Amino acid sequence: MKTYDIICIGAGPTGLATAIEAKRAGMQPLVIDKACLCNSIYHYPVNMVFFTTPELLEIGDLPLVCAGEKPTRLEALKYYRKATEHYGLELRLYETVLDVDGNDGNFTVATKTEKGTIEKYHGKKIAVATGYYDLPNLLGVPGENLLHVSHYYTEPHAFWNQDVVVIGGKNSAAEGALDLYRSGARVTLVHRGKELGATIKYWVRPDIENRIKAGQIQALLQTRVDEITKEEVVVEQHARTKRIPAKQVFALTGYHPDYSFMESLGVRLDPESKKPALDPNTLESNVRGIHLAGVVIGGRHTSEIFIENGRFHGKQIIEALKK
Repeated sequence: MKTYDIICIGAGPTGLATAIEAKRAGMQPLVIDKACLCNSIYHYPVNMVFFTTPELLEIGDLPLVCAGEKPTRLEALKYYRKATEHYGLELRLYETVLDVDGNDGNFTVATKTEKGTIEKYHGKKIAVATGYYDLPNLLGVPGENLLHVSHYYTEPHAFWNQDVVVIGGKNSAAEGALDLYRSGARVTLVHRGKELGATIKYWVRPDIENRIKAGQIQALLQTRVDEITKEEVVVEQHARTKRIPAKQVFALTGYHPDYSFMESLGVRLDPESKKPALDPNTLESNVRGIHLAGVVIGGRHTSEIFIENGRFHGKQIIEALKK
């Protein structure tokens, strides 16, 4: 059976960048992902424009060309497809990693395909770049699993002239609420904090605050969600219960890395921060031969690592392996 020099778990920008660097170093990489290529970006809001400029999203020294000053979601997806094709990366998409067995220099990765079959791949090294966007921070309230509740913002058109509740107080919630309002939805923003998050983009903050002051978006701060029904969101504010009508609920409360998966590999996580034990120079975890890349390194502090800096982790790992 073929043995790969490195198996990258996760086909986002960081995983792809790691595989590209391995390929450029003369190694044979394999990339495995339980969903599509760049699944997180694929699930971004349909009309999203990146906060950053194109050169900061580039991998493999390939230019990202876009029509405007900043790339759109569609332009980024096309770019990463083309980068994958350019370097001829070997991928296994829609395969869920079930188990990683073995040790440094001799790992076996078992996966389950969409058809339910079990596949096994052998690799000398492992790079975990699984991101965090597919694991939302759950509210833990009754009704959270109802069909009209989503932890991902999509697009606003279907909610014109409808009641929509947005839960959260950071960028995603603020931008979603504004987009919905401008598309004719009746929006209520629910946030447990006293004020909106400090990390909201500087040009978004005055917009959302002014819409709230004008009464165009209703904001319930210091408010806890108790239950979601098919027609309402039940909240508690200052010891009083309120019922908010809702055709749709967007629970945009953030996301987190797959801690249980990393722990199943034997990677030690700090009990509080959930940051993994690793060598900052080689990005090798406490498990020999298993390296970490991208946002998984940040633990609970998911705002510390983005595509812009996570894309360099691949170079760091491959440089360490070359030595």
